[in-house]
Amino acid sequence: MIRLLVVDDQHLVRMGLRMLFEQPADIDLVGEAADGAEAVRLAERLTPDVVLMDLRMPGVDGITATRRITAARPAVRVVALTTFDDDDHLYPALAAGACGFLVKDTPPAQLLDGVRRAAQGEAPFSRAALDRLVTRALRADGPPAAPGSTPLPASLTPRERDVLGLLGEGLSNKEIGDRLHLGVTTVKTHVANLMTKTRCDNRIRLALLAVQSGVTAGP
Repeated sequence: MIRLLVVDDQHLVRMGLRMLFEQPADIDLVGEAADGAEAVRLAERLTPDVVLMDLRMPGVDGITATRRITAARPAVRVVALTTFDDDDHLYPALAAGACGFLVKDTPPAQLLDGVRRAAQGEAPFSRAALDRLVTRALRADGPPAAPGSTPLPASLTPRERDVLGLLGEGLSNKEIGDRLHLGVTTVKTHVANLMTKTRCDNRIRLALLAVQSGVTAGP
């Protein structure tokens, strides 16, 4: 059973999320918070596995709340809920400990899948949010550069490049395994090797690298 905490300052958003997450048998919606301060208190008291975190809230915002929650409970997986004008908050949320990004208009089935993937240790993200992260990263590096300009370590094997390309598409370990005819355990091994070889400390950074390097997905 996945213990879920929902955080958003808009009552209607929380109500919609409540209606969605109360249905699955494998998800237990243990609490709701209307601001970051309440989220931190509830995370300490309710010990959720996953927190769906709005980023822009009055008082203690989602980035600060994410930092405090992950510092106190590193095992908690925080997934940021973003809007299309949240670009300035994406990198800070990642630095604060968010494991993924989902836009608020993500289809319900993908939201459910995102929570499940986060609980399994993966990094769910909306491709739209990833593309905006890439754009900001390229701007921050100085002169404009096109995706495909970042070199990959020469030590990557062809299979690791395939896995990296599929990570850039936002696929889960199971989906990557299905595409490449590999077991989930083998995919996890490839992901771990990619993190070591590229010095990317999480799946989102690997996905960013995939897009920036222009690596193509496997068959």
